[in-house]
Parts: sequence; structure tokens; C-alpha cells
Amino acid sequence: MKDTRKPYIAGNWKMNLDRSRGLDLIKTIKGRLGDGSDREVAVFVPACYLADVSAVAQGSPLGVGAQNLWYEKEGAFTGELSAAMLREVGADRVIVGHSERRHVFGEKDEWMSRKLRAALDSHLMPILCVGETLEERKGNRTDRVLKRQLETAFLDVKPEEIRRLTVAYEPVWAIGTGEVATPEQAAEAHRFIRRWITGRLGAEAGLAVRILYGGSVNPGNVRNLLAVEDIDGVLVGGASLRPDTFIPIIEFGL
Repeated sequence: MKDTRKPYIAGNWKMNLDRSRGLDLIKTIKGRLGDGSDREVAVFVPACYLADVSAVAQGSPLGVGAQNLWYEKEGAFTGELSAAMLREVGADRVIVGHSERRHVFGEKDEWMSRKLRAALDSHLMPILCVGETLEERKGNRTDRVLKRQLETAFLDVKPEEIRRLTVAYEPVWAIGTGEVATPEQAAEAHRFIRRWITGRLGAEAGLAVRILYGGSVNPGNVRNLLAVEDIDGVLVGGASLRPDTFIPIIEFGL
């Protein structure tokens, strides 16, 4: 029942925008959101901007998130940030397991369950990213890869926590390439993810969990993607950096 799940539009800035341009973008987005009753919108910004972005977004329904976290509470982990640190500077959510963290920085599947646990325990709402490479898709291994990633990440997730957790399917071959999964390809992957969660956590959790699509989303393809039954929103990269491309995505269907 898709109409019971509020659409979720998430913008991931990655390592882009200076402070001034970023805050100008937040002000523009904030002015276009209304009361947020019909869709959820969030931006995931570089950690150095979290406090400033959170301050500007205050009083609006705009969510503010971090792009990564480490699962320990403190210690000798140079360059890392804990969930509590992110909360302290204004984050209310966080991305876990983005394909660039996995493939560029070598993050392991086994870390994801601990990252999810750290986020949930610190009252951050995580977006767990899963997805296959082009080689894995061509080898007909998409379901196998998704199953492995979900199994390792959901080791410690409880059914009652599913409404605080979102899954994003991001085919690695479509990240920043201009390639986009067809609605049929995306639908197949999203159905698999929902079925797996239903089998793991029960029918109620399977119906409740929101599953986003991420991979070269833009104003020209967002409507077709969001028409798919099991796609509940989008995780937007490059198109989230400019108001003329992000606002039309936020306002789809209005």
C-alpha cells in the first residue's frame, strides 16, 4: 500500500558546495516546503556544515543529515565522527553504506549493522544504501548481492525500528554516470528488498519500510520512477546541488 508511506526526497551533497552557496540553497528549499505534511525532504551535507545548515533549517520541516558515521562512541578513530557528535551539531539522520563509502573507501558489509545500531541508539534516522555493480548485474547476481548486503546490515534491527529506518537502492553503475535504471529494473530490485524485509521482520514492517531509488535522478525522470509501486522516494546526488534542479524534484506532482 504505497499511499500509506510518505514520499521521501533526500539530497546528498557529497563533497560539494561552499558554505555560502550551501546556506543559500537551504534558504530557497526552506521557502518552498510548506508544512511538510505530504512529503519528507532532507539534505545530507558535509559534516563541517551541519551546525550552520541545521540553524538555517530550524522551524521548517527540512531534515538535516550527515553522510557517514562511525559506530564506536569514542576512541582513537582519526577523522571519524560518532552518532552522538553528529546529533550534537544538528543532524537528525545519516546515510549508512553509500556506494562511494563501500567502493572508494573500502567500507565492509560487516560494519553496516554496527553503524545502523549506533544511529538508531542515538536517535538518528538512517538511510541504508544497497546496490550492485555493473559487473554483478551483467552476471545476474543483483538479488544475491542485495541479499548479502541486507543480511549483514539487518543483523540487529528490530521490527519496531523499521519506521525510523529507510533503505535506498542505488545501482552502483548509475551513480553519477547519467545512466538510470529503467522503471522495470528499479521495480524488480525494490520488490526484492521489500520481500526480503517482509520475510525478516514481518508483513507490517515490509509494508511500512520506505525504499528510495538513487542513481542519476533528475527532474526529467523522477515522475516515472516515483510512479513505481515500491519506490517511495529518491536519493538525489548532483541534481540536489542547485535549486533549479532540486526544487522540481521536491515539488513533483504538486
